[in-house]
Amino acid sequence: MQRYILRRVIVSAFILVVLSVVVFLLLRVAPGDAALYKCPPPCPETQLEAIRERLGLNDSYPVQYGTWVKGLATGSLGKSNEGLPILPEIKRRLPTTVELLILTMAATLLLGVPFGVISALFRNSPADYAVRVTAIFGLSVPSFWVATMVLLIPLSLWAYAPPLGRTISFFDSPWDNLRQFIPPAIVLAAASAAGIMRLTRSTLLEVMRTDYIRTARSKGLQERVVIVRHALKNSMIPVVTILGLQVATLLGGAVIIEQIFTLQGVGAYYFRALFTKDFQVSQTLTLYVGVVVVLMNLLVDITYAWLDPRIRYA
Repeated sequence: MQRYILRRVIVSAFILVVLSVVVFLLLRVAPGDAALYKCPPPCPETQLEAIRERLGLNDSYPVQYGTWVKGLATGSLGKSNEGLPILPEIKRRLPTTVELLILTMAATLLLGVPFGVISALFRNSPADYAVRVTAIFGLSVPSFWVATMVLLIPLSLWAYAPPLGRTISFFDSPWDNLRQFIPPAIVLAAASAAGIMRLTRSTLLEVMRTDYIRTARSKGLQERVVIVRHALKNSMIPVVTILGLQVATLLGGAVIIEQIFTLQGVGAYYFRALFTKDFQVSQTLTLYVGVVVVLMNLLVDITYAWLDPRIRYA
């Protein structure tokens, strides 16, 4: 087990190095000039050149990459194009994104797993059909459209809108904080929960047809014990895998959802950095997402051993 984790850590470190190089190059070959965002036309070429020099864009790619990696290794993330330190800005915005992701994962589990179980246990019943139709709808509709409807429908029917324009801390006002965060969390979780519903239903139905489930029933165990202790636990392995992989999807979706609900999180910061060609911020936040995804995949692999003792690490 320890040797397996060590090998995975080494592979993960290699993946992050490759990711950093790819992100660094892709951001620079993309069209656009960061200097033009600081000084739009008609801007003298001498002033544009001075901006490029200040931002370090005139240096060679190896020098720029080395400077960035050195800053990451020393804990100094540098400054944005506006000349503001990046690390304090990320620290200020990170709690907003973390709270949104925690509520989103909670909504995904609370909506996806129970309704998937209900759909499997009451197969071909009205409840099963309702869950399946809802899951297809959740997978088909874009999140930004759902977010727009969540804002417009209550506003037009009941003149209600969640707090917008500023991020309210949970410790300052718990009720207003939940009013602000629960709608975007549900919108962000809609597609994820729909996928978990379908996957939970299919895996549970498959497990319920296995021999050891029939053996457990033949021993006279209660149906609740058979489902919870034997069937549900073993059917959760694919679900855990998908949940781990969906972290990257949720982080990507947070970029758009934070813009729609005016949440001042890391996603909104990332969106602005991409729009203004702020390389230092964009590449740092992209690598941060990569670290989260790699760690989640490692956690998923380790969780397998608890869910299924038959799994061994070679």
